[in-house]
Amino acid sequence: MALRPTHDLLDYAAQKRKFAPLADRMRPQTLDQFIGQEQILGPGRLLRRAILADQLSSLIFYGPPGTGKTTLARIIANHSKSEFLAINAVLAGIKEIREAISEAEVLQREQGRRSILFVDEVHRFNKAQQDALLPHVERGLLILIGATTENPYFEVNKALVSRSRIFELKSLETQDIRKVLVQALKNEDQGYGKLPLTVTDEALDHLAEVASGDARAALNALELAVISSDPGPQGEIVIDLLVAEDSIQRRAVLYDKDGDVHFDVASAFIKSMRGSDPDAALYWMARMIYGGEDPKFLFRRMIIFASEDIGLADPKALEQVIAAARAYDYVGMPEGRFHLSQACLYLSTAPKSNSGFAFFDALKTVETERPGEIPNSLKDGNRDQEGFGHGKGYLYPHAYQDHWVNQQYLPQGLSGKLFYQPGSLGFEAALKEGVEKRREAQLAAMLEAERGGQAAWEERSLGGGGELLGQVRDQLFLLAQLGAEPLVLCLEESSGLLLGQAIRQAPKGSFCAQTNRPEQAEMLKAQFHRGKPSDPVIETGSLLEVADRLFKAGVRFDWIIGMETQTEFFSALLSLLAPRGSLLLAKRIPAQGQRLGAYLSEHFRQSPLGQKFLALEEALFTDANNPKFVERGPDLKKHLEQLGLVQVQLAEQTLSYPVRFTPGQIGAWLDPQRPFGYGSRMAEWETGERETLLKELSLGTGKQKLPFKSAWAFLKAQAP
Repeated sequence: MALRPTHDLLDYAAQKRKFAPLADRMRPQTLDQFIGQEQILGPGRLLRRAILADQLSSLIFYGPPGTGKTTLARIIANHSKSEFLAINAVLAGIKEIREAISEAEVLQREQGRRSILFVDEVHRFNKAQQDALLPHVERGLLILIGATTENPYFEVNKALVSRSRIFELKSLETQDIRKVLVQALKNEDQGYGKLPLTVTDEALDHLAEVASGDARAALNALELAVISSDPGPQGEIVIDLLVAEDSIQRRAVLYDKDGDVHFDVASAFIKSMRGSDPDAALYWMARMIYGGEDPKFLFRRMIIFASEDIGLADPKALEQVIAAARAYDYVGMPEGRFHLSQACLYLSTAPKSNSGFAFFDALKTVETERPGEIPNSLKDGNRDQEGFGHGKGYLYPHAYQDHWVNQQYLPQGLSGKLFYQPGSLGFEAALKEGVEKRREAQLAAMLEAERGGQAAWEERSLGGGGELLGQVRDQLFLLAQLGAEPLVLCLEESSGLLLGQAIRQAPKGSFCAQTNRPEQAEMLKAQFHRGKPSDPVIETGSLLEVADRLFKAGVRFDWIIGMETQTEFFSALLSLLAPRGSLLLAKRIPAQGQRLGAYLSEHFRQSPLGQKFLALEEALFTDANNPKFVERGPDLKKHLEQLGLVQVQLAEQTLSYPVRFTPGQIGAWLDPQRPFGYGSRMAEWETGERETLLKELSLGTGKQKLPFKSAWAFLKAQAP
């Protein structure tokens, strides 16, 4: 099959366009004409930016028929500065692939141009075809754009998948299908705009609804209705509901063990067992067996489930499933269905625990942190005990009561690190208390060693600010369900605290961060920019300046996330939210936070100076005119509701972190130059009074680590 550059193909197609089917004639030619798929092509989305900037890496478009995969590839041809070659995986063989490679090499050598190879139905490539293409994708000769209706993670060569950005195109919404049909009816050049044609609203609605998200099916049905209908006495063609019903039929598939439905039903089966719903688990298992699924596939999934989702909550679950699987191998079908049922019901009704995921937390630590030195006491003493002291100091647990002795097994830098969190159900619940008691003893020993003095550790413990911000971030993102490919704006970023967490939670999303100063922007770029189209966009300027730029650019976000964002900016953020987009905020509530008076001794609190300080503190924390102390959580919630946001949620939480105070830090809190704080209200105090108070606070806090409270309001609201 001879390959022809896409621009020649498009010219040839244009000449014969009037003879082509309606669905082909109505293919959009530009991104602005493309209807639907806002989750990947809306303003500010990664794929749209990459197409417009002609910075494409290999892509795979995955989705049901009629969602625009081939059309999107043709649009890329119009925008791309690369040569665009096209083949069909069903019709093309090794010969056609080699021709494409040869043509790409000539173009690169003679013209210095890249080549894009569009492979329709890429899931139909056999291994030989995929292997022939892979080396040239790896070395950058070809940029692959594949289109498939099957899940590429299961059907396409893993090496191709790992080198490609996968975009899922979803079935079009009914209103989008209706827009496509109306567009065809109005278009005078390629559609039916010049025909004396009337289509009733009921017919349009029916075609759009029954097409089930397939634009091509809807257009084909409309074309069939038009060409099969006889004109009336006045020459007008009328398409009513009856004609529409005859032109399109709904197709339902119970189970397709070779397609995506296979994995969707298997997922429903697993999730039903995980949710302890035996009825639903039996139903989905029956769907698979009825559809011809291999029972061994089900037993394999249940064996995995027994360890992944039940684990130590019921250690016998694994034994039960393995026994049922062996019994099935002995008995076979149809009687083997009893063993399938028994295993399914046992797992569905067993207590659940996913504590086995602790291993992956440990693995992540190994991958991301420097390897810790093995404690000397744990090293093999059979080889080097005399020369290096290996094994010296090891306490043999079996020589102690309950076969346990308090000693440190983790590397020094990981002392106190927790991976395993025992569940509270079933057999594991009986283990929980013992595990926690042994941990408490180990932590107590570690803290005792720390009191011996480690300068670096004490420096980290002094402020606690980083620990607090980490807690706030974690609490904030507990409210977030970003989804698979969200468009996210992070506000007033300087360190990447919010942006980094958002990227980790939704790695396939598109991200934008607003930062106030150029140097902050450079820091964020150094952290997050890798020279890829998926890099987050960093917008520099005040929040209002950036909001105005984004609004004028037509960018609307699924999520806007901020920490300590000023209340007067809330209304500007509302204009940047997409319909049903979410605003997620964390606001400190100083009036409900830590008071220094709590660290004074009871004796001093009862003294005249102590009473004077407590009265000053009470006035400070209840002053309605003090901008630092006026805001409360319910007030913020009400403000968001007044702006028109809906489903406003408020979660108030007091976070606590250990702090070791110094006289210098306490003195800074009492500094008269600090506005709206303690010191500003102590300006008229005598020097001796301030010195006495500083001394008392130092006595109450010095040389020990104390909990410091910080009150926060976490708010989540949705645009209408």
